[in-house]
Amino acid sequence: MVEPDHLVFAAHDLDGGAAWLEQHLGVALSAGGRHARMGTHNRLLGLGDNFYLELIAIDPTAPPPGRPRWFALDRLPAQDRPRLIHWAARSNDISRDAAASSEDLGEILSMERGDYRWHISVPADGHLPGDGLVPTLIQWDVPFHPAQRLPDAGCRLMKLEGFHPQPQRIRTALASVGLGSRLDVHACAAAEPAQLVAYLRTDRGLVELD
Repeated sequence: MVEPDHLVFAAHDLDGGAAWLEQHLGVALSAGGRHARMGTHNRLLGLGDNFYLELIAIDPTAPPPGRPRWFALDRLPAQDRPRLIHWAARSNDISRDAAASSEDLGEILSMERGDYRWHISVPADGHLPGDGLVPTLIQWDVPFHPAQRLPDAGCRLMKLEGFHPQPQRIRTALASVGLGSRLDVHACAAAEPAQLVAYLRTDRGLVELD
């Protein structure tokens, strides 16, 4: 079974991105760590059982990874705040589920951070599958999950929706990995960029993140 695992926010600068997100949500993010294989680092926010938000950025202190970084971070457009660019879904057989996807999810790489070990689908050129709307697949190879170690900040995902010029293509890809009911996909104009939108319940009320 494939289940939503986490939201992916991208920022040019981790500290600046965290400050913006914390002000917007009214909660503090938790320390994450470094991904040596990709030259990135992150911070995290728990969103309930086995689900969380990841704020990720290129680590300026890390050596170049020698390959395109994941989540299209090498091609992140100039922006004044972090953006919701993608999401990841959890699999218990990532090779099987990636092969079933109608969208090319890339190769399966082994990764580690601290005592976490996982496998993850990463396109060779680092692009976002489905322009960010088709999730990266992740298979945790440890008996614990990041969300289980994060404090409960009272935030929960209420709804996730996407906008794409080819909505049926995205719906087909989601259905191919058993996630057809997990993302509401709407059509947008051909000239408009694809967009992912999350609605979080917080102590401040409903907050929209895109």
